[in-house]
Amino acid sequence: MMSTVDGRILTADWRDENLTKTFSGVFEKYHDQFESQAWLCGRVTMEKDFANGVDPVLTKAVQPIARTAFIGNENAKSFAIAVDAKGKLDWDSNKTGGDHIIEILTEQVSDDYLHYLQQKSISYIFAGKEQIDFSSASEQLKALFPIETIMLEGGGHLNGSLLNDGLIDELSLMLLPIADGTTQSPSLFEVSDFLTKAPAKRLYLKEMTRVDNDVLWLRYQFQATV
Repeated sequence: MMSTVDGRILTADWRDENLTKTFSGVFEKYHDQFESQAWLCGRVTMEKDFANGVDPVLTKAVQPIARTAFIGNENAKSFAIAVDAKGKLDWDSNKTGGDHIIEILTEQVSDDYLHYLQQKSISYIFAGKEQIDFSSASEQLKALFPIETIMLEGGGHLNGSLLNDGLIDELSLMLLPIADGTTQSPSLFEVSDFLTKAPAKRLYLKEMTRVDNDVLWLRYQFQATV
């Protein structure tokens, strides 16, 4: 993740073209150094940056579709995982950025949307009836796909949900020398009000590096090394 010194993770309110130009490439430059088989984003982030940003055009499913996992490409080796509880994302194909798409859904999604995903050969799993169970999702992703490590890339509420469930092993944070000050802007971790908040988590500094333009690259582990 990348954030300002006051913990804000969105660039939209910087209102300074030079700041945007200076720091826009920092994340892409360093995140490729991590080895993972998959990356994970929430619906809002996917809709804004990777999917089409419009409602999908659905056709009627000819029969009810069972709420069981569907694998669209058994030969895929890299994955883009989208948390899409109600089934709202629209895709051009079953890949984004060269990675096969897996949707994490709840059982409330419509048969028509499942038919849409199957027609595009987009994989999906179910993790909960109306609310995503991330522990179940992580177990299924490991069991059904060749995934050992997932790179979590926000937004703040998705990060907060996995933090709350104790599912994050390491934090890699690009701390930008920018003070934002925007009110009601998402921070790095946002635990939603409908969740029972777990105790705060202790982090252990693994590495700290000063990189381009005074950015600090901080790497933390969530468990102390012996």
